[in-house]
Amino acid sequence: MARYLDPRADLTFKRVFGEHKDLVISFLNAMLPLKDNELIESIEYLSPEMVPDHPMRKFSIVDVRCTDQLKRQFIVEMQMYWTKDFEKRMMLNTSKAIVQQVGTGEDYRLLQPVYSLNILNDIYAPELDGYYHPYALVNQNHPEKVIEGLRLVIIELPKFKPQTYNEKKMQVLWLRYLTEIDDNTDKVAPELLEAPELRKAIDILERSAFTEPELARYDKFWDTVSTEKTALGSAHDEGYAEGLAEGEAKGKLETARNLLKMGVSPNLIAQATGLKPEQIDRLSN
Repeated sequence: MARYLDPRADLTFKRVFGEHKDLVISFLNAMLPLKDNELIESIEYLSPEMVPDHPMRKFSIVDVRCTDQLKRQFIVEMQMYWTKDFEKRMMLNTSKAIVQQVGTGEDYRLLQPVYSLNILNDIYAPELDGYYHPYALVNQNHPEKVIEGLRLVIIELPKFKPQTYNEKKMQVLWLRYLTEIDDNTDKVAPELLEAPELRKAIDILERSAFTEPELARYDKFWDTVSTEKTALGSAHDEGYAEGLAEGEAKGKLETARNLLKMGVSPNLIAQATGLKPEQIDRLSN
């Protein structure tokens, strides 16, 4: 049995970053596009429950949510695969974090920036180079003009290759932590153990530190991930097959329409395209 658990699982991710302030501070400072004078020095955890301000609106629970010494809010999510639903949830949660800062009639100047950090164990934008994707509200004609207050970062773990990038040292180390350690790991690379924060985070992953019920939850998480991934793959395959069939049908109809314009008889068109006579009749009418 391996010595460590996978840090990307729900149980371990929340244990490391949702219970240890020093580790989430290090992680956020390494991952977010913060200037030297904007670095996080202290944090307080907020409830991960993003409760809606209206009972008919969507309720959500995020992995980690905290605020720092400047009252900025940070939302951290670990997502095993990319879906459009997660994209909408990401926008919903960041919007809630802004809206819930002020009540009716309060001064909008009380609003503080919100940062959303989203770690994906999947590819969401194969057409984009690199693994690191920062987003902000910018003027499309003048991208240098930014409306401050909302920043999103999406990191695609499968694209991360430490030997091909020259990012901040701690960013590379934290991403190696998330990509190199899993429940088959017995030994960790020495350079990961050299940084005190990483050593502490790795020690937390030791299997012996978890109870039997927690390990059962951990195994259940990976079973659910596997089941949902299979379901998503099946849905994709079915959609692809339906798309091919739909495209083929449209092509046959277009061919039949052109042949009718050329004066070819409906019987010959039916033989050539495999369409039913009544389909050709509808085209001719």
